[in-house]
Amino acid sequence: MKPLLTSTLIALAFGLTAPVMAQTDHSMHGMPAAKPAATGTQADMGNGLVKKVDKAKGTITLTHGALPNGMPPMTMAYKVKDAAWLDQLKAGQKIRFATDPADGGMTVLRYELVK
Repeated sequence: MKPLLTSTLIALAFGLTAPVMAQTDHSMHGMPAAKPAATGTQADMGNGLVKKVDKAKGTITLTHGALPNGMPPMTMAYKVKDAAWLDQLKAGQKIRFATDPADGGMTVLRYELVK
């Protein structure tokens, strides 16, 4: 009779806990949705004006409006993915640019001149 009682208790234990485990919700309701990774489309690029190119620091200072990644309008210095861009960009140029979400948007991954 003991094996039957043990089997019954095990079945009862799994029978009561399985529905509770199945109802566990891991969806993190109320948390902000993750932004999709940069896709290379025009939609993930913001407009900016080059204010300064600092070759010694490896940065460009941009004035920009609100960016697709949620960054508000501001003027700030950005690192650039390719140091050769520091020779190509000049103060006063209008550009469209995308930043790297992995570093909080502090690096320009790509840009294009606006005519």
